[in-house]
Amino acid sequence: MRIVVALGGNALSIRGETLTGDSQRASIRVAAKALAQLLEAGHEVVITHGNGPQVGYLALQGAAFPLDVLGAETDGMIGYVLQQELDNAYRPEAKYATLLTQIEVDPDDPAFQAPTKFIGAIYTEEEAAALGAERGWTIGQDGAHFRRTVPSPRPKRILEIDVIRILLGQGVVIICAGGGGIPVVQKDDGTMIGVEAVIDKDHASGLLARDLEADAFLMLTDVKGVFTGWGTPEQALITHATPDQMAAFSFPNGSMGPKVDAACEFARATGGFAAIGNLADTMQLIDGTTGTRVSLAEDAETGASDQSAAYQRA
Repeated sequence: MRIVVALGGNALSIRGETLTGDSQRASIRVAAKALAQLLEAGHEVVITHGNGPQVGYLALQGAAFPLDVLGAETDGMIGYVLQQELDNAYRPEAKYATLLTQIEVDPDDPAFQAPTKFIGAIYTEEEAAALGAERGWTIGQDGAHFRRTVPSPRPKRILEIDVIRILLGQGVVIICAGGGGIPVVQKDDGTMIGVEAVIDKDHASGLLARDLEADAFLMLTDVKGVFTGWGTPEQALITHATPDQMAAFSFPNGSMGPKVDAACEFARATGGFAAIGNLADTMQLIDGTTGTRVSLAEDAETGASDQSAAYQRA
């Protein structure tokens, strides 16, 4: 099968822990071993990844560059380590490529007026307020914590999609669209320029999966799947649902919402299946024995006892 795998930023770092080179490599090594299982099984794999913790950390250091440039920097950094650890976990003779990927967005996207995408570390309310005042950041509440928020426009077009297809045709394992891709807009004269934003990684990965006509789209994170009644005694894992069934639920925009939207869009557009779940359960997500699977199969069972809103940190 052709599989697009989206690694969540929290699958590449341990939530709440200080991000360091060593800690990031340790997390990426775990991810690479999970991905190697897909390659060993003979699947054609395209890998995307989040970069929220990493790009937020660089911005916190006062780097004198806009978010699109910081995003490109983290794509190279994460791609390098991931590519090396894939070498170690799978086969050094396999062909790998990390591709900086520009993705066009609409300069009039309303997201630019309402920043909702979380990046960077978590803070107390007092710490967040101080940083917001000092740096001019927009701050949002992420569960019990507070984080910086930035605009997250919807992806329109992947500029390097033809290059990705060429590499796939040569049997290359591709790491691309890191952090949702590098957001760019087209000027009146036809030229492209980067913008201060972070595209949601799941929406960008979903667009990539649709463009490549993938058979499966996996979104790997640090949770078991999508739940109803999250955090209550009635919480229940949604094991399998159609896009229409998923539409009966409500999910927060800053967490599981984009994953569910991307899964539903992919299933509707391709007839393939999308799965959301824990990185450690990668092969089981392919088998459909764990996590949350979204497909057009009419016999899908939601596995949920009600249709209350689900809250799950992605």
